[in-house]
Amino acid sequence: MSRVAKSPIDIPAGVTAELKGQTLAVKGAKGELKQDIHTSVDVNIENNQLTFKAREGVDGSNAMSGTMRSIANNMVTGVSQGFEKKLLLVGVGYRAKAKGKTLDLTLGFSHPVNYELPEGITVETPSNTEVVVKGIDKQVVGQVAANIRAYRPPEPYKGKGVKYADEIIRRKEAKKK
Repeated sequence: MSRVAKSPIDIPAGVTAELKGQTLAVKGAKGELKQDIHTSVDVNIENNQLTFKAREGVDGSNAMSGTMRSIANNMVTGVSQGFEKKLLLVGVGYRAKAKGKTLDLTLGFSHPVNYELPEGITVETPSNTEVVVKGIDKQVVGQVAANIRAYRPPEPYKGKGVKYADEIIRRKEAKKK
């Protein structure tokens, strides 16, 4: 069995988890998330703990039980604390400004880039070169951050572009004559 699936998930105070059929619903202070649990995984809710177990005789159920446990753990963390990703804009004239449900980016193109934010995601710009993406769904927060980074990924010679705050850019040496 998956070693990840063996450890139970503790449900903190203020968070409720319900299982209806194969759908797990988690409610907390920050919102509500729902996830369909794979048919090869059994879920039990007892004593404020979620436990996951692989069904016997089903191919791939061990791996899927660990995956479902990780997704459920992210759901519990998301509705209680939330997730955030920080991006940095490196380059002369690179700026970002949050306006409601859009993020206005100036990234050296001949036109400004307006990124529409999906539901449940908020963006803050503490300075004009920092972008903080926040939300309760870890998958969506990471995807939005990756989409913003994809407009101008960091290049290895000068390090210009949109990078994650904890990302290290391996720099290349310029061509010699």
